[in-house]
Amino acid sequence: MDIDSSYLTTLSNQAVSEANTSKLKSTLNNISEAGNKAKGKGSGVNSAEEEKLLDACKQFESYFVEQMFKEMMKTVPKDALDTGSNSMLVDYYKDNLVKEYASQATEKESLGLAQMLYEQMKRNIGITPEEADARAAAATGAVKEDDAS
Repeated sequence: MDIDSSYLTTLSNQAVSEANTSKLKSTLNNISEAGNKAKGKGSGVNSAEEEKLLDACKQFESYFVEQMFKEMMKTVPKDALDTGSNSMLVDYYKDNLVKEYASQATEKESLGLAQMLYEQMKRNIGITPEEADARAAAATGAVKEDDAS
């Protein structure tokens, strides 16, 4: 029974994506819990937590760019050398190269996504889901009133 290398590559990519997603969720949950504790004490979020939040936002931006690059690479026709026994090795190095390109792209020339996420999440650290829903409803109401004018 021979398993197609493209299937193995797909499974590998999916596992890496799920691992990255769970790592980001864990980081954001830890920051949110710290914000809730700080809010209960009446103090603000400290700079270490803000740094963790910014790092998580940068990781998300890097992951987003990586996924975008992978989707763009799907549009490029496969080379004849990328088939057969070499394809698994080529796919492995190609995935690592794409990850490195994404990391470098976000470090050198940020899209601004990480900064926007950071600013939005920093405003919302420590609020309960009910408060977040109330803020969203108020913002939506304000937009509708502006449109009516």
